[in-house]
Amino acid sequence: MSVNEIGIKTKKKFLMRLAITGIGVAGLIVATLIIFSSQRVWRYQIYVQTIADVPNSQFAIIFGGGMQDTGEQSVFQTDRVARGVELYKLGKAKKLIMTGDDGGNHDDEVHAMKLQAIKFGVPKDSIIVDTHGYRTYESCYRARAVYGVTSTIVVSQSFHLPRILYLCRGLGVEAVGVSADLRGYGWFGVKAEVREALARVKAWWQLEVTRPGPRSLEK
Repeated sequence: MSVNEIGIKTKKKFLMRLAITGIGVAGLIVATLIIFSSQRVWRYQIYVQTIADVPNSQFAIIFGGGMQDTGEQSVFQTDRVARGVELYKLGKAKKLIMTGDDGGNHDDEVHAMKLQAIKFGVPKDSIIVDTHGYRTYESCYRARAVYGVTSTIVVSQSFHLPRILYLCRGLGVEAVGVSADLRGYGWFGVKAEVREALARVKAWWQLEVTRPGPRSLEK
């Protein structure tokens, strides 16, 4: 083997070790951020209450949970709306705010949510549709900035509620949560939990570091 070949081989080994080290360092940073942000966010679990114990509120904010390829609502979203309807019928909330995508980002969640609530007996004039709640952060930001909400019930699945409460309370909305876990979610629930770990990192970064405005401040 020539000196040149030895040099190339040595260089390749060095670059490989450097790449492995870089991947390891990056992985450690990501893991640290996930653990740190999860600890910060998960503290807000204390604000989750049962539907029987949650105090009456002017509003309950129902968070969009996605649409299926068939055009039907996801199981997450269907159950969130069902829980919101229950809160309304029990007199726990006077108005329901449906917040999510209006089709400007992916699919039209909010109008499907509104139709479901109307179908199950909630009057149209008791439903507010927030058409620009494209992300959880934006929904919480807009609740205060656009709709003047200072206290509310928030509704989503248990994996999502601590992040909602962390963001809403950090953005000036005194929120309490009610879980919309109305069934087991199987593999969908597992995937959502994994995604949520990364979403908590983003939530911490947005709330504590960047504080961006929402894409829209229009109703």
